Amino acid sequence: MSKSIIFDMDGTLFQTDLILEYALEDTFEHLRSMGKWNDPIPLQQYREIMGVPLPQVWKTLLPNHSTKDREYIDSYFLEKLLKNISDGNGSLYPNTKEILSYLHEKHYAIYIASNGLTVYLEAIISHYQLDQWITETFSIQQIDSLNKTDLVKRIIEKYGITNAAVVGDRLSDFNAARDNGLLSIGCNFDYAKEDELSHAHYVIDDLMELKELLSPNERED
Repeated sequence: MSKSIIFDMDGTLFQTDLILEYALEDTFEHLRSMGKWNDPIPLQQYREIMGVPLPQVWKTLLPNHSTKDREYIDSYFLEKLLKNISDGNGSLYPNTKEILSYLHEKHYAIYIASNGLTVYLEAIISHYQLDQWITETFSIQQIDSLNKTDLVKRIIEKYGITNAAVVGDRLSDFNAARDNGLLSIGCNFDYAKEDELSHAHYVIDDLMELKELLSPNERED
């Protein structure tokens, strides 16, 4: 039976926190210069909701701003994120390339299912040359519902997947696995929360632990 593995991106493969603070500070200082923000930069609040689609982020962080303002800030923030990626301010989590290479050698089909925007994901894939291992990257932009369960379902249907694991750090990843009858593996990294990790079948502290969980003699979960 063919094997597949579906990775989340932010907080799972890519250390988003390394560029998040820069981009968020730039964005809210820009808002401040426009006379549309007077409070401290809500970095911790964003970290609490990290992993949700950006439209939901701005509804949470800017509840009293207009839709037009949110759309403008969304675009501005994305521009800053992309610049930080291209400037090399971000980083992959330890052993990301090593585990992707290992899984590829073991004939896994590797996919990305992320709440990130397409252009953002493409920037990461390109900058770190991950396309040599990844079959296809799927963005939440491709799903009208903005629901990761539906995004994972699209991957399953497109590639006829019957045996797979979803690797991520947030509840949306584990729900997507459960709702699609897949194995879930939680990454106990920066944005992970203990109560959410409890919903995963397995929890790892390092990506190389996947070698043990997904060995050539693995279970047919």
